[in-house]
Amino acid sequence: MKAMLLRIGIDKGTDGTLGPIFEDGTFEYIPMSEGFQSTENRTYRNTIGRRGCPLSTYLPDKIIDRTIHFDPEFETFTYGDPTVKRECLLKLQKDDLLVFYAGLTPFKNDRYKEALYLIGYFTVENVVDFNQLSETEMKECYLLHANNAHVKRIDYPEDLVIIVGSKRRSRLLDSAILVSQAKCDKSGKPYQAVSKTMETLLGISGSIQRSIPPRFIMDKKNFGNLERILGL
Repeated sequence: MKAMLLRIGIDKGTDGTLGPIFEDGTFEYIPMSEGFQSTENRTYRNTIGRRGCPLSTYLPDKIIDRTIHFDPEFETFTYGDPTVKRECLLKLQKDDLLVFYAGLTPFKNDRYKEALYLIGYFTVENVVDFNQLSETEMKECYLLHANNAHVKRIDYPEDLVIIVGSKRRSRLLDSAILVSQAKCDKSGKPYQAVSKTMETLLGISGSIQRSIPPRFIMDKKNFGNLERILGL
């Protein structure tokens, strides 16, 4: 078995901000905004987070009426991607792990740093490559995975891959798990790299500022460490 680490969620590149992490280590998963026409009607203003407040509570006023791109979604556990990451997603198989991390910033506390944190995972149940489906099969998948953000888009994107997580063995974490530390490149520009602790436990290193290329954890010992970190 193997694991793939993927960055998700609202970030400074997409919407100019990060989701919040609270003093007790809990967090709100706030997806990025939707950049295409979609049937999605949820916005940051009308969507209530796990703490009972609208997601707009934690965001700048200028973005609170944007439509949300809920991907991944933790109701029916799907993640879709039609971009260059699709080839990496196609390497996943049943019972592999797709592990999500996001940029979080402290909300009304100084206990945590602005950094990257593990926030959830899918245990892979199925990998659906829409390029390999017949028209009938595609229609069936649209109905079966209607909750996925890419399926909700008006224009069908070519090259879509949907990862379906096991409903029993996939979850959004209760508390965030720190995975990065701040470093600077040769020009002095800051970026987020794998923390020393996670380097040792997971066998990966270097920048994880972005998901391209995604990081894979293949070694049995490192995979076992990841399972323990996630509480599996």
